[in-house]
Amino acid sequence: MSKNKLLFPFILVTSLFFLWAFLHNLNPILIPHLRKALQLNDKQSSLVDFPIYLAYCLIAIPAGLFMHRYGYKKGIIFGLIMFAIGTLLFIYAATERNFIFFLCALFVQGSGAAFLETVANPYMANLGDPATSEQRLNFAQSFNGLGAMVAPLIGSYFILSGKEYTPQQLAVMNANGTLQSYLQSESNTIKAPYLVIAAVVLFVAILFVFTQLPEIKEPDANAHGTEFNFKIFRFSHVKWAVLGIFFYVGSQVGVGSFFIKFSRFVGDIPEKEAGKLWAYIAMAGFMAGRFLGTFFMRFIKPSTLLSLYAAINVVLLLVGILAKGHIAVYAVMATPFFMSIMFPTIFALGIKDLGEETKLASSFLVMAIIGGAAAPLIMGAISDATGSIQVAYVVPMICFAYILFFGLKGYKIKPVAA
Repeated sequence: MSKNKLLFPFILVTSLFFLWAFLHNLNPILIPHLRKALQLNDKQSSLVDFPIYLAYCLIAIPAGLFMHRYGYKKGIIFGLIMFAIGTLLFIYAATERNFIFFLCALFVQGSGAAFLETVANPYMANLGDPATSEQRLNFAQSFNGLGAMVAPLIGSYFILSGKEYTPQQLAVMNANGTLQSYLQSESNTIKAPYLVIAAVVLFVAILFVFTQLPEIKEPDANAHGTEFNFKIFRFSHVKWAVLGIFFYVGSQVGVGSFFIKFSRFVGDIPEKEAGKLWAYIAMAGFMAGRFLGTFFMRFIKPSTLLSLYAAINVVLLLVGILAKGHIAVYAVMATPFFMSIMFPTIFALGIKDLGEETKLASSFLVMAIIGGAAAPLIMGAISDATGSIQVAYVVPMICFAYILFFGLKGYKIKPVAA
């Protein structure tokens, strides 16, 4: 197929990277919003992340099997439809103001995103000249950064109302009979944004239906060594990389999920202002870090840069835990810049020199994304137990300490007995 005919499919597939980044990075807005609208504590609100990452863990293997049997295009369309259904379920959940319904909607939405991520990465790598596959993937992944920046910005404008009441004020509202009306109005702010998101996702799905995509079959599709088993862990760098992805995603999600509450706790920053800070500065830094990190790797070994960035984030979070006021907030806001290279670098180091077993290792690495469900739960429990969300940030600090170990030692490929 000519380059001109590949251009539109390339643009469409690139849009998928934006969509799943949008889903993940809307949660730092959704968590404080649902905490307020549904009157949740920190541990309960941390469950907002759980169904999405549980879906990644459960759906990664089925999505790969679906793609293998039915092809990339059908896998993408199926994933988009699931994504849209999950988004529409938010409207019903908001009407009922039922937390369980919200969690179910997030699981369906996350399942769709897991399909898209499982399918889009290998498709993008094979969509064109193999010699430029890394360039295509790096360009597509830059739209992760764009989605990460745009999602909290849109959420802070259209979801967060800016109305924040003390427990005493809520008690007065409950006494005079206005509390339920206020809580329902907060819940209803979700409806319009999520209806628009669903419409956009369905529109993209329709474009895929009517676009002729080249179906790509990898030359080793029928090779041995790709069945689901645990023998891949005889390679120590795979084992450490799976843990690395688990801890990285946990740290990324944990830092962002509680940032608005953290900003209010240590810096007395209102929710809408904190949401904008996360979008304009933290996530813009994440996007910039993707481009600059790729440039730096021309001169610095990826493992060395990974170790350096992990060490910097350990220090930044230590400042965030110990400092007071805006200094603590700014320290936490700086961490996404240094997170930017971590996922693709850990992933690439984890599948290095595996030959036909690369696909199996990739499946386990995708499943390890469930770390994004575990870390916020632990942080929420610590916050509730101590009364301090600031103390809870020790969890992502420990995660980055592990990534420092991986960049220094865990990534090294050791000989395996035949």
